[in-house]
Amino acid sequence: MKFFRCGVCGYVHEGDDAPDQCPKCGAAKEKFSPIDEAEAKLIERSRYTNDLHCRLIALMGEVISLAEAGIDDALDPPCIALFKNAKEKATIIAQSCKAEIRGHMNKGKWG
Repeated sequence: MKFFRCGVCGYVHEGDDAPDQCPKCGAAKEKFSPIDEAEAKLIERSRYTNDLHCRLIALMGEVISLAEAGIDDALDPPCIALFKNAKEKATIIAQSCKAEIRGHMNKGKWG
């Protein structure tokens, strides 16, 4: 499998050949250029890591929702403190993952 990048919008296509038309911006096939092997390996590896970050963000969203339910339930002060702590930590983890993905994008670790 090869990777090709649209020179107009940056869309990355995976296949044996560049598409006849860019699915994102409509640019002609001639606007695509092949991505070298080193960058292709980086894209493949980055896709895996970025997927892990996205999954972690989704899980932290679930933790935040559960923590909010626990805070609303307000059984007793220690429970409320634990749920508030969980919500705070989950928010930090989710935001950190988002920042990491942004850093990957700025370094070309995306495709």
